[in-house]
Amino acid sequence: MRKSYILLFVLLFLMLLASCSSEDKSEKSKETMSFGLLVTESGLGDASYSDSALRGLEKARDELGITFDYREPVERNFKEQLQELIDRDYDVIIGLGFNAQSAINELADQYPKKQFILLDADSDRENVISISFKVDEGSYLIGMLAGMKTKSDTVGFIGGEKLPAIQEFEQGFREGVKKVNKNAKVLVDYTGTFGDDKAGKDTANKQIKKGADFLFPVAGFTGIGALTEAQKKNIYAFGVDSDQFFVAEKAVVSSMLKNIDIALYNIVKEIVDGKAITGEHLELGIKEEGVGLAPIRIIKLSHNEQQKLNAVMEKGVD
Repeated sequence: MRKSYILLFVLLFLMLLASCSSEDKSEKSKETMSFGLLVTESGLGDASYSDSALRGLEKARDELGITFDYREPVERNFKEQLQELIDRDYDVIIGLGFNAQSAINELADQYPKKQFILLDADSDRENVISISFKVDEGSYLIGMLAGMKTKSDTVGFIGGEKLPAIQEFEQGFREGVKKVNKNAKVLVDYTGTFGDDKAGKDTANKQIKKGADFLFPVAGFTGIGALTEAQKKNIYAFGVDSDQFFVAEKAVVSSMLKNIDIALYNIVKEIVDGKAITGEHLELGIKEEGVGLAPIRIIKLSHNEQQKLNAVMEKGVD
């Protein structure tokens, strides 16, 4: 009988060791999964696109045990910076935005066994997951706010480079304004850059002089100049990509949220959990919580105005 107890104890001990070994391997696998991030040419500190992506990876690091590093292509040397991440042998390489698309596609062809993620652009390569956001839907909400609350019936859109991805913001903004205010005029200017806050300031002044009392800059660090100038000139503005209220607290009514941090965290979690990258393309809109609005501050909506906004947020854009 005593031998039986000893044998049972040994078996239980071995099972416990096996269980711990399995858990250790699982945890080690998660800890050693590494990601290399290429942010936009505006770099970190844009209070927008790049910072949002970084938050997503920081959350993945804290909750999933991954490691990561990043590069800033401030000289627009996208391929060179991505190549450096590849050379450092990160498991997954991440590129942000339309400007990284060409380099990601080229390197995906060159390294068919390497896994890539492309955010806010599309790729047809089998080793790239691309995630795009229905920014026209999010900008539509911003347009509705501007159209409902403008007193001058003149609002402004300020883009960075004139790229298809930025023009989608413009289109959604225009349509949202016209949905609620057919008399409103939408001024549109492109600065040609995402990294010059002075260009944003100058363009904001140009539109303010033409009567714009709401500005919607979609221009990275250039847009920061527009937001701070709107505050200086006592008019309203909207942030983009992340909640930019704290950039100009007396001017920023709300921000169009492109939930890059959430989308990136979710796909990283799937990869850590064993999902293979197989050329999937995901499109995230209002219904998928890919885009939305930050809290509305400074101004107040009437009950009727809030109902109009809620209807679109619940059902999506027609």
